[in-house]
Amino acid sequence: MGRLVDGKWHVADVITSDDKGAYARIPRSFLDTVAPDHEKFKPESGRYHLYVSYACPWAHRTLIYRQLKSLEDHISVSVVSPDMLDQGWIFDPTYPGATKEPFYDYDKLYKIYQKADPQINTSVTVPILWDKQNETIVNNESSEIIRIFNTSFNQLTGNEADYYPLKHREEIDQLNEMIYESVNNGVYRTGFAKTQQAYDEAVNSLFQTLDRLEECLEGKKFLCGEDLTEADLRLIPTLLRFDIVYFTHFKCNVRRISDYKNLRRYSKDLYEIPAIQETTNFDHIKRHYYYSHESINPHRIIPKGPDHII
Repeated sequence: MGRLVDGKWHVADVITSDDKGAYARIPRSFLDTVAPDHEKFKPESGRYHLYVSYACPWAHRTLIYRQLKSLEDHISVSVVSPDMLDQGWIFDPTYPGATKEPFYDYDKLYKIYQKADPQINTSVTVPILWDKQNETIVNNESSEIIRIFNTSFNQLTGNEADYYPLKHREEIDQLNEMIYESVNNGVYRTGFAKTQQAYDEAVNSLFQTLDRLEECLEGKKFLCGEDLTEADLRLIPTLLRFDIVYFTHFKCNVRRISDYKNLRRYSKDLYEIPAIQETTNFDHIKRHYYYSHESINPHRIIPKGPDHII
């Protein structure tokens, strides 16, 4: 694991913490967009490429959107190995489900960042939306990439499905804020805490929010009622990883998702959506977390269970 400093790879702990031992996520470094009126990045078939990990919940969002929005024939994909060690994310097609890097034959993902900016200071994360024409990164923030996928290629695909509809936007924004801080990032804040106080604050916030979501889903199919929205698609990757990884590996062990009536039903219903089920790789998920986080699991033992998935 490590990061780029002045364009050079430095092996370092990716678990960055504040002075109280709480996990502090590093902001993303590329935040541009794709739009018909953009001076540089315009929506074109075959022009853009997505670098992802099946293990990563942030990358999982973008894979779900790519399929929901009929972008499979327009935006190509590369998948890194689930093992993230001293060299960070790597390309290793010998691992089932992982692929080669198709354009430059790179073996390490950080070289994509160096290609975009030889002097960059950044963590090396997925997903990455890459522009083949300009040979640079458009965006590496998942919440922005899914917004790009939601609307920017509609004229190209004819797919007008909108997962951020105007009638639900205020509610979606409120849900996203709550879910990101306490759940999506909350499981990491719990698992990467370096003091008891930081852990207690994170795990308490996590389960308070899960309890609120359980209540929110009473009598409702999705978070905003009968409409599948961005709020659901940002939450489900975390829920699918919860019982098999976060409950044990990140000490999020107050309750399982399967212990919640509504959250369990909701997770099972969402998993039946082909774009979610077909982009979920439980082998990569378990392998990555238990094998890559040496400070949490120093012997890299991958547990056999649980018997259930969701």
